[in-house]
Amino acid sequence: MPMTQDEVFSKVQDVLEDALGVDDDEVTPEAKLVEDLGAESIDFLDIVFRLEKAFGIKIEQSELFPENVLNDPQYVQDGEVTDEGMAELRKRLPHVDLSEFESSRKVEDFSNVFTVDAIVKFVQSKLS
Repeated sequence: MPMTQDEVFSKVQDVLEDALGVDDDEVTPEAKLVEDLGAESIDFLDIVFRLEKAFGIKIEQSELFPENVLNDPQYVQDGEVTDEGMAELRKRLPHVDLSEFESSRKVEDFSNVFTVDAIVKFVQSKLS
């Protein structure tokens, strides 16, 4: 029987508490991993590893956090994501709400697209 959204959220919450050393009341669906929970780039690898272990899934490199798009001159010009870059991000990140990022498109703002809810949706897609 597939896990419910609440069950997935609870496990993701545990993973993020352990990986980031935050309290469970801080790990809300709308919490941003970097801005609200203090995640740094090194933490993303740990989070991926812990998610794989907790859910018994395999997450390919840059499947959850596609940093390589932001380093590609085809997708980024003058520190901002191009239309082609936005299309690529939408394709690779169907679990992420990019509407807020769309208005600025600044590479430095990109990490704020990763919310707890985005992680939950990603895990649910991997489990189905």
